[in-house]
Amino acid sequence: MTAYIIFTRENSIQDEKAMDQYSTMTRQAPKDPNLKPLVIYGDVRSLEGSTPDGVIILQFPDREKAESWYFSEDYQKAIPWRKKAADYRAFIVDGLG
Repeated sequence: MTAYIIFTRENSIQDEKAMDQYSTMTRQAPKDPNLKPLVIYGDVRSLEGSTPDGVIILQFPDREKAESWYFSEDYQKAIPWRKKAADYRAFIVDGLG
């Protein structure tokens, strides 16, 4: 079953240098052939509730591959930089079928 990792940036970036470091680390990490980016900070318009500052949606073939990417050594090293840069929420959700 397809799985998605969704990140929501809850407010504006507070530390640009930390975000630059995070971006550099994620770009330099080995590419995961299972990861398909669907949304990377597209224009967000709230229909209900508060509007996040940004949204990322990554698609994976299944939850196991999504968790494997998230818990990989390379991505775990990058996470502290993202958290220093801004407040985020991150979660995995299963798709249909």
